[in-house]
Amino acid sequence: MKDIAPNTPVIVGVGFYQNHAEDPTACPEPFEMMAEAIRDAASDAGKATLTREIESISVEQGMWQYRNPGRLIAEAIGCPDARSVLADLGVLQLTPLFDLFDAIQAGEISLGVVTGGEAKYRDLRSKITGVEVHNREEPDDTPPPDVYHPTPDPFATQAESNAGIMMPVELFAVIESALRAHQGLGVEEHRDQIAELYSEFSQIASKNPHAWNREPVSAETIRNPAGKNTLLAFPYTKKHNSQWNVNQAVAILVCSYARAQALGLDESRWIYPVSAAQSRHVVCLAEQKTLHSHPGTVVAGERAYQLANIKPSDIAAADLYSCFPSAVQSFALDLKLGRDIPWTVTGSMAFAGGPYNHGALDGVARMAEVLREKSAEETARHYGLTSNLSGIFGKQAVAVFSNAPGENGYRYADVTEEVAAIDHPVPSITDYEGPAQVLGYTVVFHKETITHGFVYGETPAGERVVARSDNQSELLAMTEQEWVGKSVTVSEGKFFSTQAADAAVNQ
Repeated sequence: MKDIAPNTPVIVGVGFYQNHAEDPTACPEPFEMMAEAIRDAASDAGKATLTREIESISVEQGMWQYRNPGRLIAEAIGCPDARSVLADLGVLQLTPLFDLFDAIQAGEISLGVVTGGEAKYRDLRSKITGVEVHNREEPDDTPPPDVYHPTPDPFATQAESNAGIMMPVELFAVIESALRAHQGLGVEEHRDQIAELYSEFSQIASKNPHAWNREPVSAETIRNPAGKNTLLAFPYTKKHNSQWNVNQAVAILVCSYARAQALGLDESRWIYPVSAAQSRHVVCLAEQKTLHSHPGTVVAGERAYQLANIKPSDIAAADLYSCFPSAVQSFALDLKLGRDIPWTVTGSMAFAGGPYNHGALDGVARMAEVLREKSAEETARHYGLTSNLSGIFGKQAVAVFSNAPGENGYRYADVTEEVAAIDHPVPSITDYEGPAQVLGYTVVFHKETITHGFVYGETPAGERVVARSDNQSELLAMTEQEWVGKSVTVSEGKFFSTQAADAAVNQ
């Protein structure tokens, strides 16, 4: 093995915090949870006093409204001079971690942490019990974070907004229908498949000590609506969805190789980032060339493999971003990962917990533990991959980690321009009337009742339309038969019907 460069970034500790207290006053507020996770990461690294030496604290924006959360955390853990970094919602959750790797590799700092925390279960229990809880209110003159990463990127097109589609579960269910059609699966066969997939994920969560819900769930229970497990957007039931009512925090402590050695930390527990790539080129779902596959993922994955000098078959475990089943499956497809390896090490955001804006950090932290376990069992080098998206697959990130240093150290690439050169938005229109071919769709439920449905279609001229229907017979047929590929008629730019609907139902 080549000599390791002194500024090589190394993950020396990972920390977790969660609180299941039903009394909301028995749960710390979010910044305190993040401070606890950082303390846990320092203890995991083998030196609790590391918290006082941290030079940079990067925080993922949550549902809380702190002005400068990094500063609150720094004061709580004893490093008041640490640089505070805040990444807004919509910034790829892995970006602050990549930025920390880069800062260490450039010699700007030698010890930093990335953290995220959410206390939505605390808020839920407050609402249920009527017991009020409050987060710290910082004074108006609180200085802003030293570094702030905003995101001005659009979430949806005007066509999607006009049709009334806005909830992530609806958008990812549309992607799910496109994946089903791409695989050539029948509607019922496909429902069986994603239920089995998520049942497997629940089994993985049951063995993850940091998972929010560690009870295995059967495929039948996931697949079929019953009780609180209602259909939300076909084919997704509630148990397919990210569980964000959690009190969870995570922290990833990163050192330079030289600093870690000087601190006398246990080298056998270090995890090395080997490569990372991300695309920040945004194309909204309605304007994506294909709904089931994404050029940003493909290019970022290929570059991450290339920089690490490995093949997809070299990956021993993955944690693919799992806000919904279609995210996991699309990542696996584009990254060429088969079912011979786990697609999650956490157990997915449905069971391990899906905090508002730091689920990808949980994946990296748990991956560090998994790679350590592999290292303890065998002497061979092992690779783990994590992925992340923002928006509705508007941005993509891929990272490769190992229990041993990369052959070329740590290498990073921003592939945004490369992706932008090949991924041109398909024009979407809002005033179209006429025929369109269905590319993806979903039917939306409220409890047991169908309320409406959406189709994403392509006009004969190759433009995109998004349209809605409240026709119960059509919507019922959409849950029983494959509608991707069918022809619909769009009217008023935002409604659809099909002259072939009656014939389809009678087939």
